[in-house]
Amino acid sequence: MSLSDLAQPHVARLHAYTPGLQPTGQGWVKLNTNECPYPPSPRVAEAIRRELGDDGASLRLYPNPKSSLLRAALARHHGVREENVIVGNGSDDVLNLLVRAFCAPGAEVGFTLPSYSLYPVLVEVQDGRCAIVEFDRSMELPWPRIRASAAKAFFLTSPNAPTGVGFSPAAIERLLGEFGGLVVVDEAYAPFARENAVALLARHPRLVIVRTFSKAYALAGARVGYALGDAELIGLLDRVRDSYNVSRLAQAAALAALEDDDYFRATIARVVATRDQSAAAFAARGWFGYHSQANFLFVEPRTARGETGPAVAKSLYDFLFSHQVLVRYFPSHALTASFLRISVGTDAEMRVLNQTIDAWLQTA
Repeated sequence: MSLSDLAQPHVARLHAYTPGLQPTGQGWVKLNTNECPYPPSPRVAEAIRRELGDDGASLRLYPNPKSSLLRAALARHHGVREENVIVGNGSDDVLNLLVRAFCAPGAEVGFTLPSYSLYPVLVEVQDGRCAIVEFDRSMELPWPRIRASAAKAFFLTSPNAPTGVGFSPAAIERLLGEFGGLVVVDEAYAPFARENAVALLARHPRLVIVRTFSKAYALAGARVGYALGDAELIGLLDRVRDSYNVSRLAQAAALAALEDDDYFRATIARVVATRDQSAAAFAARGWFGYHSQANFLFVEPRTARGETGPAVAKSLYDFLFSHQVLVRYFPSHALTASFLRISVGTDAEMRVLNQTIDAWLQTA
């Protein structure tokens, strides 16, 4: 009998989440995982050094189990109470807690497609069923199919990944009115957007908002995320949370980053300026791209002869890879197969990207 035979059948059938490629070696222009192109606030390194002390003795002690100081700071930052905040080991941990708490074996959890490809993995780990609501090319919310969903929880990424399209608070409030279960708005990219759903929390107890420090705060390597929601909901998540789910150093780093608001706002402004300049450059090439409110662009490559399609997107992806420029390609869905998702890098990195695209156009 194999180990797979001993495992739960649904786990043996599971396909794990595939993260973006993390290359080794030098010389790569890495525009594939939506990381911040700039370092975190200088206060972060200072806070980590203080937490470590001269001999690192603090690491022999467990971290604060509830991330209490960070919860309090996040509550102040968002104008809510501490009991409305939970902190996790990245937003993925928080999403996992939500699925763990609200998805029984055989129960449905809804989400849009395309969106964050971790959602179906988390649902399948729980032996739940995926209630998939597909977008069309307009990327407008498909209300009739959402309304008809029997799911207990529905996940909406806003701004969407991989397209970057944001959904207004009015659209999210309509979703709360038309869908009777828990609405999880995954706002990983909201700091780069014009608006967000935080103000809706005060009047919608079935709304939970998930955020991360990985993108706008440049702490992807520290793994810190959080959720904002009704106190009863947060209490449920605390029941299924690992006791020490966020390390001492990660808590210190996130707290320092959160407190340096000037640095945060300056970083956002730099990324948004580069994003909008890059979007204009792609439009000047005649390439279609969704209006992004995130820190990436989702564009449809076009050859010098005007050709588009999955083969064209794959050709450019391969050419960029061969020149050590990494972007993301999603060939498994008709809406995404003709596109590439390009993280916003520094201005210098985007120049390398565009120079490499120019070289590809000479060969494609």
